[in-house]
Amino acid sequence: MKRRGFTLIELLVVIAIIALLIGILLPSLGAARKQAKVLVCGTRLQQLGVGLTLYLNDHDETLPQQTAQGFDGNPTIVGALFGGKKGQLPFLGINEYGAERRPLNAYVISQDVPPDDSNETIELEAFKSPIDKGGENLGVPGFERADSMYDLIGSSYTLNDHALDTNPFGDDYPTLVPERGGKMPFVVQPDKTWVLATHPIYNYDDGGSQLNHREQYWFTSKQIEANLICVDMHAELRALVPPGQVNTTDRYTFLPSPKWIDP
Repeated sequence: MKRRGFTLIELLVVIAIIALLIGILLPSLGAARKQAKVLVCGTRLQQLGVGLTLYLNDHDETLPQQTAQGFDGNPTIVGALFGGKKGQLPFLGINEYGAERRPLNAYVISQDVPPDDSNETIELEAFKSPIDKGGENLGVPGFERADSMYDLIGSSYTLNDHALDTNPFGDDYPTLVPERGGKMPFVVQPDKTWVLATHPIYNYDDGGSQLNHREQYWFTSKQIEANLICVDMHAELRALVPPGQVNTTDRYTFLPSPKWIDP
């Protein structure tokens, strides 16, 4: 008995069906990949949170702090140096203080790290978010944009050391790290006050507005969001970061207490 093969029309129909299925499935697969990256980012934040808990226990509730030369030439505490690798910015110790001298590292990583004065490079995955897309309009001469905050600063994550303000030349409202360093203040809402977050949490700092900000669209191209962990070490994923200097939302706050900033 002679076997009948597919006709050209039948093959075209099969190909059209396959193309249709691919068109339907690809967006879902893309969304799944994005969500997986968000979860990995949150997991790394929680890993840092474990190290941070150990650090706080060993240092009498004092967050990781490192002193470097400030813009005025005097020593100042630089929150960005809490952990991670050597960054690129040529000030505030960002491109000088690497994995050896960033204090949280010893509580998070087990590998040997090179001295900061060596030319050897090191990558620290715990401090690198897979959704890190850097930002635009960063307000730093020569570094107005970056593809990765991990490469620019040394970590995709930032410490809650000051609240949002309109001052591009300084931080008006220290939060969990006192201006002169020392113990973390008493936190009224440890389940809402964030301690570590992805950099978009500061997207509207220094007077940023809905029309002029750092464009840190890490999660979606339509709105600014951030992953974070609070003082009680629970994680919040994809928390909306509203335009302007909004220090308290329904999911998080920068402030140790509601009246931390005087009206």
